[in-house]
Amino acid sequence: MKQHSRWLTALILLCLLPLTPTPASADTLQDVKARGVLRCGVNGAVPGLSFKDTKGDWSGLDVDFCRAVAAAVLGHKDKLELVPIPSETRFDALREGRVDLLSRNTSWTLSRDLAPGVTFVGVLYHDGQGFMVHRSTSTMSARELSKQPVCAAAPRGPENVRDYFARNHMELDLKEFPDTPAAAKAYLNGACYALTGDLSQLYALRAEMAGEDAHRILPEIISKEPLAPAVRRGDARWFDIVRWTLFTLINAEEAGVDSSNVDTARARARSEDMQLLLDVDGRTSKLLGLDPGWSYRIIGQVGNYDEVFERNLGEGSPLKITRGINALWRDGGVLYAPSAR
Repeated sequence: MKQHSRWLTALILLCLLPLTPTPASADTLQDVKARGVLRCGVNGAVPGLSFKDTKGDWSGLDVDFCRAVAAAVLGHKDKLELVPIPSETRFDALREGRVDLLSRNTSWTLSRDLAPGVTFVGVLYHDGQGFMVHRSTSTMSARELSKQPVCAAAPRGPENVRDYFARNHMELDLKEFPDTPAAAKAYLNGACYALTGDLSQLYALRAEMAGEDAHRILPEIISKEPLAPAVRRGDARWFDIVRWTLFTLINAEEAGVDSSNVDTARARARSEDMQLLLDVDGRTSKLLGLDPGWSYRIIGQVGNYDEVFERNLGEGSPLKITRGINALWRDGGVLYAPSAR
């Protein structure tokens, strides 16, 4: 009888468990609207992606994506709290509800995507690991780095370098450091012939270095680092909102709609694709549970993908990174989004 009673008690507890509110099962949209502020987890120390300057001003691709979500959900891009989070606790901060969205130069991998409580919405920036050397050297290719000391930051930097050197039958002299700033300092002090890291970080470091023209970034890309925003798993509506914010940025560029012409485009929208892209009749906002004009606000307040890229990473920024594979599919890149139709 006691055993039967224990099984019955356990069954009742299991039935009641889903009724217990948790961050993973909460309605994020409802929470964000009630709070009136979107909490977005970022890095805060990587120019071009997310960076807070000495005046307290924020900039970066990741930051502008957070602004785009805030514009869509709350009506204005500045209804936003940017929360710097260390890499080792970023997923815990998301799972525990300390942030509503993670837009923090995080590579989308199988192990991370299948981790409890986390799911990625799409690729915001296709990055990859590369190498930087002093321009005073004659080195023009990573294939020339055999036997040369290379500075790398844990955890993925050393792993990718080992794979690349082994694959190309090169002799590796690896110097490992706990983080990118430490590796960069060692490189500048002459401890290493080359510095390796994600290309976005190498360009950012070069832009900050005195005599930035004194450093050459080599052409080889030795890893795939698809940087993707993440949300809590189990909240389908919030996932859709964040994912379609990304798709709106891309589709707006493809349609030739930007912050300077979005008002005219909305007033003259005739095709179904354009009407849906700009939520002219409120159909998509109704489906997502947002106020009408959500996508129009994204483009008007933040811009399309090209505008966001150029001011943070491209020719309009200190980094001056070319679009490369981050160009639209029709321009030879891999940037592609489903139609709003």
